[in-house]
Amino acid sequence: MGHRLYERERREEQAMALDWMLETIAEEQIELLIVAGDIFDLANPPNYAREQYYDFLGRLRATGCNQVVIVGGNHDSPTMLDAPSGLFKHFDIHVVGAATDKREDQLVEIKDQDGRQIGWVAAVPFLRDRDLRYSIAGQTPGQREKKLQAGITEHYREIADLVKHKSKEDQLRITTGHLYARGAESSARQDNIYIGSRENIQAEQFPELFHYVALGHIHRPQRVGSQERIRYSGSIIPLDFSETADQKSVVILDWQDEKLDAEIVEVPVFRRLKSIIGNLEEVEEKLSKFLAKRAIAEGPDALAPWLEIRISTDKPIPGLAERLQDLIDSRPAEILAIRLERTGSQGMGNQQEVLPELDELDPEAVFKKLISGGSGELPADGPELLDSFRELRDWHQQQKMEMQ
Repeated sequence: MGHRLYERERREEQAMALDWMLETIAEEQIELLIVAGDIFDLANPPNYAREQYYDFLGRLRATGCNQVVIVGGNHDSPTMLDAPSGLFKHFDIHVVGAATDKREDQLVEIKDQDGRQIGWVAAVPFLRDRDLRYSIAGQTPGQREKKLQAGITEHYREIADLVKHKSKEDQLRITTGHLYARGAESSARQDNIYIGSRENIQAEQFPELFHYVALGHIHRPQRVGSQERIRYSGSIIPLDFSETADQKSVVILDWQDEKLDAEIVEVPVFRRLKSIIGNLEEVEEKLSKFLAKRAIAEGPDALAPWLEIRISTDKPIPGLAERLQDLIDSRPAEILAIRLERTGSQGMGNQQEVLPELDELDPEAVFKKLISGGSGELPADGPELLDSFRELRDWHQQQKMEMQ
């Protein structure tokens, strides 16, 4: 919640997605909802996003869902999430914004409609460096990475030991995580994976004790390591134009007779994000076809699609924005960005190449470009420089969150 795209608020489609979620929970008679982090897009979300969050939790009670488990993600402020947790517990809403020294704080009983204990959730949030204590002065980037991976694995081992001690053999056991598991596929622009590494834990390193591992952080829904029991549910709406091909979904678990079945339920598209790519003639043709097809296929209640136009050209195109807007005319669609991609050496004259917005730029991609001199080939010390950059970036993000 609170996500913006090219500085446009996404309040409407987020509200529609939450309404759909409530309807699905009621129809499917869901008893337990688990959210694996990144409730908000920012550590200090706008007021409307906070209102949507609290409104959703309030309306959830009417669906028949009697328990909620929410863990913090790397985008969330642990302090903000944890603030109302004492109140929430009276309504069986369990929030774990950050890990504490007491592992028991991350354990939540699963109860049936009659209040009988039927299992446990090990609610593991995004683990920060202070939770893992992996960084020691004088370590090389490679040594820090190994320490990080060992710290994550040890955290799950300790949690699994506690659950094993508390649970009975025939009870359901679930854990959460907000991290990058080796083998997961992210969208082209989601490169803000984790502290120092894109390979934090392997699928087989999650303890076998758990019947299901509910993961957050990667936007694309998928299983990990070919294991059905380890899944990313993904984001409920596409967060940028690189995710338009991803079918968003939620996972419904059914625990019967000591057997767990998983069903994937697709989330409707509430606002279409569309990239139109090619030379000018191709873009004009594709845009006209898209608008005509949408007018036939989609109903009047659908939100106007947002478009990203990417044109291959080796020369200036005077009046480009007006020319494309004339094609849209009065039809409900909005062009959020027009990007020119050079195909030749001819200068662009007085026309300035349209650059991406700041919020579209990935800091790591910019850093790679700087240290490679624009060639795309990293220098010999490139991997170590990248590790140091990632560590500094994540430290800065954590400092910002702690100041909220």
